[in-house]
Amino acid sequence: MTTETETTLPKEELARLTDELIAQFKTVFDPEIPVDVYELGLIYKVDVDDNYHVDVEMTLTAPGCPVAGEMPGWVEAAALKVDGVKSAKVNLVFDPPWTPARMSDEAKLELNML
Repeated sequence: MTTETETTLPKEELARLTDELIAQFKTVFDPEIPVDVYELGLIYKVDVDDNYHVDVEMTLTAPGCPVAGEMPGWVEAAALKVDGVKSAKVNLVFDPPWTPARMSDEAKLELNML
C-alpha cells in the first residue's frame, strides 16, 4: 500500500490515520481466502486529504471474484470507522493485476506458501 497524499495535515496526524486505516483494513477478509485484504496486498493506494476524505485504490484476487460488488463497500465502511475520517471512496483497479507476490509474508505463512 502506498500513500501519496498532498495534504497539510501534520505528519503525526497522517501517521495516526495511516496506522488506524491499516488496522481497519485488516478486519476485512476475502471470504474465499482466510486472510485480510491488507495482508493479501489488495490495497494498492490510500490518499487522505485535508478534509479527512479517504480515497482507496484496491483490486481483487480475480476480476470474477464473487464479492466484487460488495468488497469495496466493506473496505469503505472499514475506513469510515477511523476516528476523524469524514468520507471514503473505494475504486477498484485491475492494473497492475494482483498476483500472490503482493501478499505479505504473514499472509503467505497463513496460507502455507512459505
